[in-house]
Amino acid sequence: MEYERIKKTMDRQKRIALVAHDNKKMDLVEWCKKHEDTLKQHFLMGTGTTSRLIAEATGLPVRAFKSGPLGGDQQIGARIAEGLIDMLIFFWDPLEAQPHDPDVKALLRIAAVYDIPIANNRATADFIMASKHMNQEYTHEVCDYNKLLSERVAKVAEEK
Repeated sequence: MEYERIKKTMDRQKRIALVAHDNKKMDLVEWCKKHEDTLKQHFLMGTGTTSRLIAEATGLPVRAFKSGPLGGDQQIGARIAEGLIDMLIFFWDPLEAQPHDPDVKALLRIAAVYDIPIANNRATADFIMASKHMNQEYTHEVCDYNKLLSERVAKVAEEK
């Protein structure tokens, strides 16, 4: 199936979601300290404790949502779907079972659906920070899911 595409432009100042599992929180805090000069040029948000730890360690303003298991992952996912988050830095722990794993999977899925950059480890996050697109506007094409859904609804209505 061929999807129609629409152009989407990210502003020079990116809206970055910062998320980390418990065993990776301090890794993300250290990564944020390393990239503080770049991050201070953008709008930061994240899940509960992670946001607080980053803000305390760096002095950067980080908008906090609920903790992941209490719905923070879903809050961030909803904002991705609304076009209010441009990228996701998510240091996840692949060796630890998470009680809210379905929420994590849903967050990663929605980030992929809306074609935003996703880093789930330090190396990928470093590559994103070093990208020429990090501090300038970036236009890319994304699938026009609204049009696709409208066509599906019309087809179902037609079949009735």
